[in-house]
Amino acid sequence: MTNLSKLKLSQADKLFVWHPYTQMEDWQKMRNTVITSAKNFYLVDDRGNKYLDGIASMWCNVWGHGENEITLKMISQMRKFQHSTLFGLASGPSASLAALLLKICKGMDKVFYSDNGSTAIEVAMKMALQYWRNKGASKKTNFISLKGGYHGDTVGAMSVGYVRDYFRAYQPLLKKVHRVPAPSVNIDDKNKSSDKELQICIQKTEDVLKNNASKCSALIMESGAQIAGGVRIYPQKYQREISRLCAKYDVLLIVDEIATGFGRLGNMIEYLSQGSIPDISCFGKALSAGYSPLAVTLTTSEIYRAFNGDYLEKKHLFHGHTYTGHALGCTAAMANLDMIKKNKLISKIRGNSQYIHNRLKEIHNSPVISCIRHKGLLAAFDIIKDGKPTFYVKNRVPIAYYIMQESLKMGVFLRSLGNTLVIIPPLAIPRTDLQFLMDVIIELVYKIEKEI
Repeated sequence: MTNLSKLKLSQADKLFVWHPYTQMEDWQKMRNTVITSAKNFYLVDDRGNKYLDGIASMWCNVWGHGENEITLKMISQMRKFQHSTLFGLASGPSASLAALLLKICKGMDKVFYSDNGSTAIEVAMKMALQYWRNKGASKKTNFISLKGGYHGDTVGAMSVGYVRDYFRAYQPLLKKVHRVPAPSVNIDDKNKSSDKELQICIQKTEDVLKNNASKCSALIMESGAQIAGGVRIYPQKYQREISRLCAKYDVLLIVDEIATGFGRLGNMIEYLSQGSIPDISCFGKALSAGYSPLAVTLTTSEIYRAFNGDYLEKKHLFHGHTYTGHALGCTAAMANLDMIKKNKLISKIRGNSQYIHNRLKEIHNSPVISCIRHKGLLAAFDIIKDGKPTFYVKNRVPIAYYIMQESLKMGVFLRSLGNTLVIIPPLAIPRTDLQFLMDVIIELVYKIEKEI
């Protein structure tokens, strides 16, 4: 049997994989880092080098790596059965997790399982469209979304979460969507300026709703903050107002908590903190703590009832995945949610959030950064030169490459969003590791000041 922790790969082996969101021509020229093991919050490569996982393995890692209650319960479940289809059958783990989720996600009544965040969004969009069709309002086929939002990489998700730099090549595939502006709060914002932006965004959203409600099935938004589209943190009143407007104009509200739910912003369920109960909500990433692909789309009894009827009416939801309600994923999620509660993780996140806030003050006056924003265990700032966004350091090296390569040299894995450096560590990161992460980020800022 191959010992993966001691696996040595040839240079050719490393080039067989086509990596996501990666220019492979550049990747082949770089020092290719291959992770073969991990312990606690550190990844270990095939050369034995350790790196603090500074991006929570694409924002899903909660507890780090190693044996814990989650792994033990997954092993126990695997000995019973690893997967049983939900097509025509029920399963114990999926039913138990659904019951647990509905206790946590107040206002939701039903759970539909999928494999990842993008597919959870596709499910939500199909639910919204078919809900209105089943109710006899077949003209309500359009969607409203927020500018700068991101909801995944499948076709429907790209349509409502269109980020031009990511998706312009796929424009012919995409559905036309009404887009409205979203406000953002920086930590040094003055109340007057942020309040003015908030009111402008709310008014423009109401204008779009008023003019298009008869043809719109739903408004979709990330809950609490936008992340992949550039990191925008909403003012506290914003999401509640959007919820009120959707109810006023009879348009469903879909909230995407795939990246922001289960603690990322310092709250277990962000839409509850925002005072905005949606019609449909989506969760993923931290749901299973990175132990298994799993996502869910939750909805209300009102939505669910519209899909009930005689078989020949064809009102039921025509959607499903091979691994829907995967037993190991559901088991991991239940153990993860139990650990969050037992370890009082939300309280610890809030303490670490304050630590991040204090450390960000150290770079507040740096000439190469602007728009510092922060909430919970999410923070970001933009790299600038002469007051304008910059995407390169000296010798035309992309800033994203520079950040990744330099952080690896210092023992941390970071991946920026273009010229936006995002701080998004594992949710249970201990203070000592968080201090190391912030030390490296601050040192990176000083390095960038010399390199731009």
